[in-house]
Amino acid sequence: MYMSFANDVSYLVDNKIIVLAEHQSTVNPNMPLRCLEYVTRLYEHIQNPRDRYSRTLKKIPLPTFYVFYNGVEKLPAKQVLKLSDSFIMQSETQSLELVVKLININYDKDSQILKSCEPLGQYSRFVDAVRRHIAVDKEHGFENAIKECIKNNILREYLQRKSREVVNMLIAEYDYDTDIAVQRQESLMLGIQQGEARGSRQKALETAKTMLTMGYPLNDICKISGLSQAEIEALK
Repeated sequence: MYMSFANDVSYLVDNKIIVLAEHQSTVNPNMPLRCLEYVTRLYEHIQNPRDRYSRTLKKIPLPTFYVFYNGVEKLPAKQVLKLSDSFIMQSETQSLELVVKLININYDKDSQILKSCEPLGQYSRFVDAVRRHIAVDKEHGFENAIKECIKNNILREYLQRKSREVVNMLIAEYDYDTDIAVQRQESLMLGIQQGEARGSRQKALETAKTMLTMGYPLNDICKISGLSQAEIEALK
């Protein structure tokens, strides 16, 4: 997806169903709003822009939304998140609704999906092992959890090949709050830069308009404003 913050997984099934799945280690009741943004972008991407103005009904894939949660905060095994819950005003008949199915994949929840999907079940057991070992030994907890899982045939092949990458990933995830703080700072700086760029362009446009009304030659306007000839001619 062409967004600064992409969703975790999205795929199209037989050109009929769009599945959007998110993996969350923190409680986030705003997932329906995020999913609304994601699926809107996806529809824009897969649909011909002209279709929305057609006189005939254009069919689109049915969207389904899932969140797989394995954070430490207590949540039920299953939960339904609704976009309408975030509306400031409530109504008996909502004009817009989006439903996200949250599935708790923590090992102690014994979710049915962990039984039917072996890799996901093993991942859940791996996360459980990491938490247990970190609680005892923060310095070597990650490595000890990996050793335990390899010994017990939990994600063995993957962990044997990628143990160093997994440790680095876990350490980065462990410092989640710092990562979010950095992202927010970067977003703030980007917003400031974009605002300055818009202000600079607006000033250039105003200068060009003034020079046009005063009868300056086109070449002089281009040099002083920094705009192209086509941009200036569009102002006429």
